[in-house]
Amino acid sequence: MQPYKHDFIEFLESAGVLKFGDFTAKSGRKIPYFINAGDIKTGEQIMRLGEFYARAYREHLGDRKTVLFGPAYKGIPIAVSAAAALARDGLDLPFCFNRKEAKDHGEGGILVGYKPQPGEEIVIAEDVITAGTAIRESMEILSQLEGVKVAACFIMVNRGEKGKTDKSAMDEIKDEFGFPVYAVVDVYDIIEYLEEKPENAENVQRIKNYLAVNGAKK
Repeated sequence: MQPYKHDFIEFLESAGVLKFGDFTAKSGRKIPYFINAGDIKTGEQIMRLGEFYARAYREHLGDRKTVLFGPAYKGIPIAVSAAAALARDGLDLPFCFNRKEAKDHGEGGILVGYKPQPGEEIVIAEDVITAGTAIRESMEILSQLEGVKVAACFIMVNRGEKGKTDKSAMDEIKDEFGFPVYAVVDVYDIIEYLEEKPENAENVQRIKNYLAVNGAKK
């Protein structure tokens, strides 16, 4: 595991974003760990989260010029903080996000921030993908922009779970829309991180047992 991924998992746990225990996912599945970007609530935390997204962006897209899009609501601070982190690293990207309801006065429209232009590429910055619902909602908005293409999506954690089929939700999104979904870390990185300490043995086994039943097929 790359050092920044180890640091990211440690950060998620210390910030209370990554929790272990008994939880119920939107899918109704009983899950042994939970990830909630809504627990990011200080300036330092959102700054650090943006830096990790920026690191993942650089790893997969290098200095490629795109527009960062943050879906309302949790994606908004992620896209903004990632854009700020990338700018500090010398890559100044525009960003935008959507309103939940279109504004019919003032400047109007559903997008806030930069207005993507024909020929430009968009990268979606989201927290997690469960069933892919939020991504599909984003695509309904972005598909209305003339001449704009979505190049990729970045999320915090690839849970490695089945989506609607035996494939992962990330692979289902790629098959449906034609762009890759990159995660800063995946569940197997989390397992590797936990295995460093013997006291985590029970959580490790519970996650492995869960994946044995609900894990996506490669």
